[in-house]
Amino acid sequence: MHSPDDNQSALRLHLPDAAATARLGGALAPLLEPGMVVALDGDLGAGKTTLVRALLRARGHCGPVKSPTYALVEIYVISRIYFYHFDFYRFNFPEEFLDAGPGLGEYFRDDAVCLVEWPQNAAGYMPAADLVLRLRFAQRAREVDIVAGSEEGRECLRALRSGWLPAAG
Repeated sequence: MHSPDDNQSALRLHLPDAAATARLGGALAPLLEPGMVVALDGDLGAGKTTLVRALLRARGHCGPVKSPTYALVEIYVISRIYFYHFDFYRFNFPEEFLDAGPGLGEYFRDDAVCLVEWPQNAAGYMPAADLVLRLRFAQRAREVDIVAGSEEGRECLRALRSGWLPAAG
């Protein structure tokens, strides 16, 4: 369900269950192009990793997809595209992005899609997001606000507006 919003840079969707969150991941998967950064914001348990798992599976990844909370980044190579799944939950200060290891910023490159959980914990050190997904609890369901930060992000929103199915058929 779309919000009655004329803003072409934002979209609100109601996600009644985990399956709807997975459908959103599947719908986003073919829209993401190398070079894009997707920020995933939301409380613990809001569905960030569920969405990433569905997105990667829709792109063809068959193996496990786990939260990179302890590793900081999990790497997936699918059809010659690098997908980097970051989790900056454990950062206490954004400067820890620099201390986390040599070249963490080098993952953000033109042949990769970067999926970043807890992006605010690395604010100022990672590139601006093309898409920001803010997941939140809404009674017994979830909602997501998707905000475009670039023309590529707006293209994704246009495609989602025309093709999103809020419930299983």
